[in-house]
Amino acid sequence: MSGVWEADKIADIIVQSDGIAARKPATVMEIFKKTVEKRGAARALSFKKDGKWVSYTWKQYYANCMFFAKALIKLGVEMHDSVNIIGHNAPEWFFTNNGTIAAGAIIAGIYTTNGPEACQYISEHCKAKVVVVENREHLDKYILIADQLPHLKALVMWSGEVPQHVTCPVPIYKFKDFLKLGEGVDDSVVEARIQQQLPGHCCTLIYTSGTTGPPKAVMISHDNLTWTSYTVLDTLYGVDENERSVSFLPLSHVAAQLLDIHVPMHIGSEVYFAGPEALKGALVEILKEIRPTFFFGVPRVWEKVMEKMREIGAKTTGFKKTLATWAKEKGAEKTERAQFGADGRKSLSFRLANKIVLSKVKDALGLDQCKYCFTGAAPISTECISFFGSLDIPIYEIFGQSECTGPHSINLPGKWKIGSIGNPLPGTRTRIDQVTGEIQYAGRHIFMGYLNNEASTKDTLREGWLCSGDVGQFDEDGFLRITGRIKELIITAGGENIPPVLIEDSLKAELPALSNIMVIGDKRKYLTFACTFRVVMDDNGAPTDKLDKTVLKVAEEIGSTARTVAEAAACEKFKKYIEAGMKRSNERSTSRAQRVQKFIVLPRDFSIAGGELTPTLKLKRAVVVKMYTPEIDEMYGESLE
Repeated sequence: MSGVWEADKIADIIVQSDGIAARKPATVMEIFKKTVEKRGAARALSFKKDGKWVSYTWKQYYANCMFFAKALIKLGVEMHDSVNIIGHNAPEWFFTNNGTIAAGAIIAGIYTTNGPEACQYISEHCKAKVVVVENREHLDKYILIADQLPHLKALVMWSGEVPQHVTCPVPIYKFKDFLKLGEGVDDSVVEARIQQQLPGHCCTLIYTSGTTGPPKAVMISHDNLTWTSYTVLDTLYGVDENERSVSFLPLSHVAAQLLDIHVPMHIGSEVYFAGPEALKGALVEILKEIRPTFFFGVPRVWEKVMEKMREIGAKTTGFKKTLATWAKEKGAEKTERAQFGADGRKSLSFRLANKIVLSKVKDALGLDQCKYCFTGAAPISTECISFFGSLDIPIYEIFGQSECTGPHSINLPGKWKIGSIGNPLPGTRTRIDQVTGEIQYAGRHIFMGYLNNEASTKDTLREGWLCSGDVGQFDEDGFLRITGRIKELIITAGGENIPPVLIEDSLKAELPALSNIMVIGDKRKYLTFACTFRVVMDDNGAPTDKLDKTVLKVAEEIGSTARTVAEAAACEKFKKYIEAGMKRSNERSTSRAQRVQKFIVLPRDFSIAGGELTPTLKLKRAVVVKMYTPEIDEMYGESLE
């Protein structure tokens, strides 16, 4: 199996003779219909309107998706055409997603951080017939580029009023008016489209974040989504229709789509929309309202909560501090015992600590009823997992990528090791390339191919095996561990292969005042690193020059008066602080070649807006090198040119 790269092609589905991989293939709409039949009157989607929670039932949810499908058909959208959507998580996102699939078309989400040029690339690449936008901000991006999108038939906006006097080559509809467009289309027309769909058809495109070039369109089939959702649920103990989950991470990312849209669709559970303010510091307050039973946060979300809690903890003194420290020690012991190979015992002292302290902390975070806390989409530090473990909040790491419909391996209660990415999902296969150490996997979660990109498809899919690009190994207990990425490996002038992430994590553990660290050394004689200070972000998520509280605390400890990045970068005391941390990190390095020799402090922290990070907060190493080539060359006293 070498994959497909055309929108209307059908992927091969290899159904095994037994086990979970023998499950009968199904389309998204088959699953949706069954859940509506079973859970029609139950709450499906809940959101805040005028400060109060309101809900759509499963029956209402399905009806709105059908209205959207009819409108697409009325507009002339055919099977295998594409529809784009850009906006924050909302019921309209779900109506658009599933309505597009019902019409036999293909949905592709776009990150809200994308500018007009990036939006144009995606809409042009997939030949989008309709683009749905949240508000005027995103509408303006498309008004600017609409005349360069020859396939575009309409723009649809769900929040705010459609501007009356604007020049645009295609009609602009308000969402509710667009739904009315298909009123004359009979139910049987949509049903005919649904019946034509096969489990091997593409229904979703996930555009990669493009760390090394233009984003690629990952083609996800119906079976990819339905089988993976079912398999994830099958691995989780005690999950049912009574679950509550929070939708707040970008839905253009595969993890959010799987966990927010498709997993709840299988069990008929309720999804709450947190709103865009969740990522601007209001998440904990929202969690306290919802009390989710299932929660997924990318590492940066967990890190921000940890930083805030440490700020509060630093102000605690006397007996309260002693009690909190004791309770966290007992929480850490319990977490250690809960891992694979341990006895899982809960000591009497832990039970007491939980009753007096830890249960109150979980309650204050809104996680007191949460059965599963997950993380994924990027590496998380052991420090962060250990911090929450000391609070008896185990964070289970999931590993995967867009090309395997999200998860491939997962940590679970009883099958969990801190520092590992868990065990592969049942019904999948995993192997480690003997030459490169690359992790490769196969199964029904593996994507179809890259749209309009035969070369990349054949390069990534080899005889049914997905070449992940990640380097790793199995430990003695069968747990998978990541040691680096093939494309991130630094090959020094001396021919040493260096995985930078391990060194970066070591430096971060020693230097809490630093926000981002990037090790440099490809084709160089020795390793160096570029770093940024932690700063206060503005309302748009862009870094300011103002140092944050963590750095100010370090400044106080080392006797520095620095209050801005410029002052800290010029401060001799901060220079010595970084040098000391670098020395401590080097003492733990596995070889001389892995020791860093020098560093530079960059003038601003990394951000999505600045271009150094992808929308999923992955570091664009090549971009950073290009931006700061003169400074890097000066550090080495040479140029690679």
